[in-house]
Amino acid sequence: MTSVAIAVMAGLAVAQLATLVTTVYLHRTLAHRALTLSPKLMWLLRILTWTTTGIRPRQWVAVHRKHHAFTDVEGDPHSPLLEGFAMVQFANVALYRRVAADKAVVRRYAKDLPTDRWDRLFFDHAIPGLAIGIAVMVFFLGFWPGLLAAGIHTVTYLLLNAAVNAVGHYFGIQPQSNTAHNSQLLALVTMGEGLHNNHHAAPTSARFSLHRGEFDPGWWVVRMLERLRWAKVRHHEVKLKQPAAA
Repeated sequence: MTSVAIAVMAGLAVAQLATLVTTVYLHRTLAHRALTLSPKLMWLLRILTWTTTGIRPRQWVAVHRKHHAFTDVEGDPHSPLLEGFAMVQFANVALYRRVAADKAVVRRYAKDLPTDRWDRLFFDHAIPGLAIGIAVMVFFLGFWPGLLAAGIHTVTYLLLNAAVNAVGHYFGIQPQSNTAHNSQLLALVTMGEGLHNNHHAAPTSARFSLHRGEFDPGWWVVRMLERLRWAKVRHHEVKLKQPAAA
């Protein structure tokens, strides 16, 4: 196998790892409190978030919670119905940063995630974290293959996460009464996040698969962590959110 092929595979693998960390740690655990994780696992996921995405968890949580508060109406940080599909799919990072940089929004929607000394020393500084992640790939793959893998990881991760908002509010089926959509194909490459209609119907559920034939890889990982006693699910019985009265 050529070094280029190895770099491509490594980049895609790291993108999937970052997507898994995003759905289990940032989304299901922090944003919705659908599960709790052991302290050691929380630290591991905190470090992986820093080195594979550079994301500040409280900013991600604030942006996502605001999305739930203003879904597809004025105030939604990244609705394709408001911003256009292409804008959300290909420039979602700009939409995210616009809201994440608003300190008032972060204080309001992530007040349960205050900054600690480790944030101030390390995790609030994206560039050093990403530099460490790139350095690891360069160490194992070589200079140019490592940089290629890092580039593939970055592009893939950003496109997949953007698709959760773009595709998830534009294409697919709507078994529940909300404006989001389910796409099983997207769910398979985003660790279950493509079951977006289900998620909006039951936002406090750690499981996104609600119907026969739906697959949520992130939930499989959560169940494994639960069996290892590294995670505790908030409630196994799915609680559907009642649609707002007309």
